[in-house]
Amino acid sequence: MHTAVSKHGRIRKLPHHATHIVSPMILSLMMSGLVSAAATYSAVGFAPDLGARTLGAWMITYPIAFPAAIVAVPIVRRIVSLIVEAPPSNR
Repeated sequence: MHTAVSKHGRIRKLPHHATHIVSPMILSLMMSGLVSAAATYSAVGFAPDLGARTLGAWMITYPIAFPAAIVAVPIVRRIVSLIVEAPPSNR
């Protein structure tokens, strides 16, 4: 059975091919959380239930943000490669 902890006591990393899912997942978690918090604060102010309302808004936005990020990240990378020079090769 595989465990998340190696025999040296360190947490195992995901394989490199998981990058195309993990990167948009983390990006969309952060972005949808921040936008949900800002929009909720803008709508209700510093209400006593601001945290609960923000979490409720985030639960609606994250399922939209994650698939959108999976589609958008490769497109953004291509656009950036068109307008930003590649680093010089070290040969």
